[in-house]
Amino acid sequence: MEKVRGNKKLFVKGLQLMTVGICTGLLVGVVVTFYNMAADFITEYSKNLYVGIRNNPAFVPLLFLVLAVSAFAIGTLVHFIPMIRGSGIPQTEGASRGMLKMKWYQVLPATAAASLYCMFCGLSAGAEGPSMFIGGSCGDAVSRLFGGSDMERRYQITGGACAGLAVAFNAPLTGVVFAFEEAHRRFTPSIFICAFSSVLTALITRNLLFEALNLEVTSAFSSFQFVQMPAISYLYVALAAVISGLLGVGFYKLGFLFRKIFAKMTVLKGTFRMLIPFLFAGVVGLITIYAMGGGHKLIESIGTQGGTAEMSVTSVFSSPIAVTLIIVLILRLVATALNLGAGVPSGIFIPMLALGACVGALASKLCGVIGMDPVYSDCIVMICMATFFTAVVKAPLTAIIMVVELTWQFTLLIPVILGVSIGYMISEVFRLKPMYDVLLENIMEENNVTLSRQSYVTTVEAGSVAMGQAIRDVLWPGNLLIRSVKRNGVSIVPSSDTVLLVGDEITVQAETTSLENLQECVDEIVKPRNNVIINKLKNIAHRKKKTVEEVTEE
Repeated sequence: MEKVRGNKKLFVKGLQLMTVGICTGLLVGVVVTFYNMAADFITEYSKNLYVGIRNNPAFVPLLFLVLAVSAFAIGTLVHFIPMIRGSGIPQTEGASRGMLKMKWYQVLPATAAASLYCMFCGLSAGAEGPSMFIGGSCGDAVSRLFGGSDMERRYQITGGACAGLAVAFNAPLTGVVFAFEEAHRRFTPSIFICAFSSVLTALITRNLLFEALNLEVTSAFSSFQFVQMPAISYLYVALAAVISGLLGVGFYKLGFLFRKIFAKMTVLKGTFRMLIPFLFAGVVGLITIYAMGGGHKLIESIGTQGGTAEMSVTSVFSSPIAVTLIIVLILRLVATALNLGAGVPSGIFIPMLALGACVGALASKLCGVIGMDPVYSDCIVMICMATFFTAVVKAPLTAIIMVVELTWQFTLLIPVILGVSIGYMISEVFRLKPMYDVLLENIMEENNVTLSRQSYVTTVEAGSVAMGQAIRDVLWPGNLLIRSVKRNGVSIVPSSDTVLLVGDEITVQAETTSLENLQECVDEIVKPRNNVIINKLKNIAHRKKKTVEEVTEE
């Protein structure tokens, strides 16, 4: 009977999570779809504007004046809403892990406006990172609307972020795997339910909107055509992957070097630091439009329809195609690293893929010189994109699945796995931490969020979320470790498979902002909802030196 009640409770809980996940997906599908439409339109408009200014040099001084004013405006906005600084992915991960507090009503409009304006100004900025952040904000809004607990709120932030990335890339599995591999670094049934319900609903909503607007749903990079690579050609894959991985390490170190330099700039309360990437973007845009925006058009231009045609990238300074690619690579690498260093509110997800595509195009030409058939050029480009991403972010499964979903082909699966493995090993050799983890640590420092190690002893109660659950299937606060479980007076060594029962006394330890915060988060998991609310009221009453009744009336 006890087991039947427990299974019924789990079913109801899963149904509730799915229902809220569907609501999150609906909101994300609408908001992120229109956001990406706006991003595409603004990016193209900005490129045309730069072409017009280049053809009319008299407007160049006005361009840089506008860029300087824009840098100050964006810097001021970031100063007042520091949560939007950067790509948005680290902030989403921090909110999902319970390390950062998200105010969706600030984050959502500010992120959308700031990132779109950065695209308008011609920065190397993508829409994928902000799409995840906006999606996570939508999840936070839906959770608060339904009055969810802190744990349920983190589930919905994760689901919304997955849906945001999936809509931006038209890649549902990439969004879901990114949640498991990068956001939480764990798999639980609850995360799975929230992620898939949000992602599927968001994509269905996006497709319905596309049908209503007579827009076609295609793969992200349709100009690429791949052929099966024989085993002997994997030597070229290995060479290209080593080159791409090493340049990924170089980008990583350059970005964080700029971050250290910009951190010392305190002029005008730090808003001055935005001036450099904005002015550099103006220089880059006047040189070549291929170093502007997220990089979709650049990657599409590098796609050679099976490698039989010459790349369609327009020449820079009448240079050969290889020299043009080197110029674009250098400009884009520096521009993206400056954005990363200064904390410009713009995405670097697709700009990193664009950098990998440039490296792949150059590597394919090198491999062609030493004997590779040009028909494999597209394959090398796509493999280098995944390798570069893996070396920087250290999310190999996401990179592998991303290639399949972005191209709608499985032809490259084995060589991509080889390239991604090499990129990951190179990152390990240089002892790089995942970029988004380091950025999250920096954001917490900038927002004066400090973590300290705290311990808490509590008891699993009947009717709680943790009751009857394996430890691994519970979304605990970030960095939490269950030190011991005492059952019927006997201590047992906990493992991920240990099922928590009513009456179990558990000792937890975590890096947290305060002991009170740890207690509230854990109590929501091991105690019934009503008890948690009562305990929160008692804590508030204690802080305000009032009775629970007085706090309730307020």
